[in-house]
Amino acid sequence: MTPLTVLVIVDSIAFLYYAFSLLLSAEMKPEFERYGLEHLRTLTGYLQLFGAIGLLVGLRFNLILTAASASLSLLMLMGFIVRLKIKDTFLQSAPSFLFMLLNIYVLVASIKLY
Repeated sequence: MTPLTVLVIVDSIAFLYYAFSLLLSAEMKPEFERYGLEHLRTLTGYLQLFGAIGLLVGLRFNLILTAASASLSLLMLMGFIVRLKIKDTFLQSAPSFLFMLLNIYVLVASIKLY
């Protein structure tokens, strides 16, 4: 198993966890209310779910890995911007920033595989 494969699996597990938290648990509802984005909670959950599945499928089909990692990078960039906009600390914003960097790394690595 390559280091890239391990990163993709860890990345997808994290996004699956957060996707199911958004879609099936009321625990994340107050967070999205705090962001002023409660109307986007379900959409965000589905985007994370599809992105996580895309990462896993992308282990077999590189084009899907590229698309999924690009999409999740963009989603995490938007999450990071929202956190900064509502004046969260960098530590509170760090998960979205780190997942953005991770997905950018996967994106670049997937492009190099062409």
